[in-house]
Amino acid sequence: MISPKNLSSKSFAIYGFGATGKSVINYFEKKGIKKISLYDDSEKKRKQSKYSLEAWRFKNILNSIDYIVISPGINFKKTKFKKKILENKNKIVTDLDLFYLFNPKAKTIVVTGTNGKSTTCKIIEHILKKNKLDVKLGGNIGQTILNLKVKKKTTIIIEASSFQLAYSKFIKPTYAILLNISNDHLDWHGNKKNYVDSKFKIFSFQKNKDFALIEDKNIIKRFKKEKKLSKLEIISSKPYQKIKHKILNKYLLSKANENNMPFIYKLSKIFKLNKKSFIKYSNTFKGLEHRHEIVYKKKNIVFINDSKATSFEACKYALQSNKNIFWILGGLPKIGDKFRFDNFKKNIIKSFIIGKHVNFFKKQIENKINFQVTGNIKRTLKLIFNEIKEDSIKNLTVLLSPASASYDQYKNFNERGLEYKKLVKFYAKRYL
Repeated sequence: MISPKNLSSKSFAIYGFGATGKSVINYFEKKGIKKISLYDDSEKKRKQSKYSLEAWRFKNILNSIDYIVISPGINFKKTKFKKKILENKNKIVTDLDLFYLFNPKAKTIVVTGTNGKSTTCKIIEHILKKNKLDVKLGGNIGQTILNLKVKKKTTIIIEASSFQLAYSKFIKPTYAILLNISNDHLDWHGNKKNYVDSKFKIFSFQKNKDFALIEDKNIIKRFKKEKKLSKLEIISSKPYQKIKHKILNKYLLSKANENNMPFIYKLSKIFKLNKKSFIKYSNTFKGLEHRHEIVYKKKNIVFINDSKATSFEACKYALQSNKNIFWILGGLPKIGDKFRFDNFKKNIIKSFIIGKHVNFFKKQIENKINFQVTGNIKRTLKLIFNEIKEDSIKNLTVLLSPASASYDQYKNFNERGLEYKKLVKFYAKRYL
């Protein structure tokens, strides 16, 4: 039986010295753990820590070490330590595992799924805080989980990515929420089965007093077949639809949020929050940056920043929720992503392809949607603003919803969204 006491005497090899790796080391130092070794692929980062080892030394200690802590995002199958880590795969733990091992009685809400995790976590945090509950948010959003200051009555909300869950062995949520499943990160996981398996882990170690909130029929079927112990709460949109007319927050009425609100409503009932408070605080929630964020609006022309939509499945909600769209898309496409427009193709007037993978996007939209290759956001917006001015367009949605990762031109979706916002405001002053 692993306990915090015997963990303190164990040895740990930490692979990755980003935010997660740093939080693990800080946590170990507070807990008095002294047997720490570290490696990062960046020499610059290695020099920042006294625990760092050169690659050959780090590789040599993996057989004798008790635990290997791998940062999310590092795919050990593609590293120089692949063979050695595979030999010691049973030793791999994550920062999430460490949190649960050191806090076995913690009350946690773990949210995972392909789309909408961050917004769902933030809405839950907002509603619970407004109801005077002690709540902390961390994991894949906000602070790393080990940096959170936890008290006995604190409820921890954790956004868990498939990267974190893939390596996790001890995650045991009080409330486990699986929002949705679609193809994503298949280049990292190898195939959809591995991706789904990583998400399903949130139910694996729950007890009969815990709750599992699921909507997906295939996941429900698997949950029952494997006879998981937690209380299965099958999510239906019907209860939420009865009160939806009282939700006046436009941000929550977008298709993406509308799909995830039934989970939050069900959770509020499990927490015994009254219906009035759920409605009241849903209406006071302010949306997250880069997620269907209205950047600028003048009369009937609106500019929306949806830079976080890094797959077609993620961006289709914005395409469904708006009309008369000038759609800016492009970047680093996701493996296995396919564009199916169904009945919302009519919402799109024209598309503008940016980024270095033009042929992929042309293939997806050719003969379906009018498009122009514009290369980058700056050139695209200049063309759009000129078109608005010259043609006196008065009813338009300009939507950055790239349906792809940002790494071909930007560090991340945040940098991409910030550039879009900056340029929209710059050109709006000149042209509108």
